[in-house]
Amino acid sequence: MDAVDRRAALGGAFLLVCLLGLTLATLTYGQVQLSIGQVFQAIAAPSTDPISAQIIGQIRAPRVLTALFAGGALGVAGVLMQALFRNPVADAWSLGLTAGGQLGVALTVAGAAFAGPAAMSFLGAFQGLSLTVGAAIGVAVTAVAVLALGRRLGTVTLLVVGLMIWFTSQGLVSVIMHFASRAGGRVFSGWNDGTFTGVTAADLPLLVAPVLLGAVVAVATAKPLTSLLLGETYAKSLGADVGRLRLLTLAATVLLVAPITAYCGPVTFVGLIVPHFARAIARTARIGPLLPLAALSGGLLALAADFVVHLPWEQHFLHLNAVLALVGAPVVILLLVFSPTMRGYR
Repeated sequence: MDAVDRRAALGGAFLLVCLLGLTLATLTYGQVQLSIGQVFQAIAAPSTDPISAQIIGQIRAPRVLTALFAGGALGVAGVLMQALFRNPVADAWSLGLTAGGQLGVALTVAGAAFAGPAAMSFLGAFQGLSLTVGAAIGVAVTAVAVLALGRRLGTVTLLVVGLMIWFTSQGLVSVIMHFASRAGGRVFSGWNDGTFTGVTAADLPLLVAPVLLGAVVAVATAKPLTSLLLGETYAKSLGADVGRLRLLTLAATVLLVAPITAYCGPVTFVGLIVPHFARAIARTARIGPLLPLAALSGGLLALAADFVVHLPWEQHFLHLNAVLALVGAPVVILLLVFSPTMRGYR
């Protein structure tokens, strides 16, 4: 085991301990406070304390699992995108992929509303699955467009294009929702606020399955993607099929981002800043060691933000993305000002 692997293993162990502690805190602390004993009893023998079992099994445990998988998926997707575009501030949000998912969901909701009551009933019955398909199509189309533009544009210009994609998408979403039914508007507005609370235990398999598949593809592409960091010529000299590698990386990104966007709404900043935490821990640009660290860091960041949102505040005005922005925006500013990589693009 070399120095990088040792640092990654130690960092991963530390993050895992933090995750376990924060998970336990999230399960016990909230509007209704439970003891650690009540939590374990609710899991092991729910019939002995049905109220605690309902709080844990139907509310807190699905929310915790959703935050862990969502943060982990967005963190891994951030590592992939920053490597693919060789851009330290690339992620699904900054390059417009999340905006594409929003547009896909808006079109799905509006299309069901225009199609009539039967379609709206179908959307209500299969909301998670149908929104996932809409989000996946939106993310995939935007990803292909950004990849094509990425070969012609510089780093900073590509970020500006991603911002313009976001503005354009928001305008289109506003127009679409203006002509949608009230029922469709309620479905979209309820989804559009990033949150981990809307996922039930029954929804978790549909969210987790594509995320796990995307993680498998990400691990499979880690080694050739590392070689791509040094340029296409170098990657080809090592036998990498660059075109196939780009498609596989985009496919993994879509599998990771689309279900999270569909079930949790547009969650911001996690995929952008988590890869930098992972690189700071491992002190390497190699993709292999970064993936598990990004998954653990992303899960920790997402769960921490959710924990803050669900503290027993007297008034509930905090939103998930507001908490994430308070962490993420200063990190992005520091990257833009002090990162040697970004200074090279001035």
